[in-house]
Amino acid sequence: MKNEFKIIVNLLPVQSRVLDVGCGDGTLIEALIKQKSIDARGIELEENKVKQCISKGLSVIQGNAETELAQFPDKAFDFVVLSQTLQAFYQPVNVLNELLRIGKKVIISIPNFGYWRVRTSLLFFGKMPVTRSLPDSWYNTPNLHMCSIKDFYQFCDEKKIKMNKIIGVNNEKTSSINRINLEMKNLLSEVGIFLIS
Repeated sequence: MKNEFKIIVNLLPVQSRVLDVGCGDGTLIEALIKQKSIDARGIELEENKVKQCISKGLSVIQGNAETELAQFPDKAFDFVVLSQTLQAFYQPVNVLNELLRIGKKVIISIPNFGYWRVRTSLLFFGKMPVTRSLPDSWYNTPNLHMCSIKDFYQFCDEKKIKMNKIIGVNNEKTSSINRINLEMKNLLSEVGIFLIS
């Protein structure tokens, strides 16, 4: 299980209700159920990944989060998780508003386009970067709205979204992010994880 998922598991309390949006093959859901006795559900766009989840006995539905989150009632979950998917939506602000409506709290992780390797690739090679957290080339990437940790932090600040905890991830190392160290952590973190409400 990737380090990002381990961090998310640690952020969630035992026996909470969680919706994993864009749950992929269900790796995170499995960990939540086994390690924390969490009532975890998922929604996933890709049919083959939904089949993988169902074959593992996981409660996952196929659907497009961009258009189908309205079916969930307000505050139906203690937490909603969206792992490295926000940047792939056509209307990320609408999706974020839905997540905040459905969950009492939301965990968002984003690949950090402010990471130093991304900046270096553009500066020295003049090419769109390919890194561990951004493995696709420019022509086949699902990313539509690239942002950095600093961008998302400022967005939450402007929209009066409460940032309960922010974690920067680089390989196996994690660090807490706040207003004071934001510039440095934006430069040194491959992934940002935001616990918001």
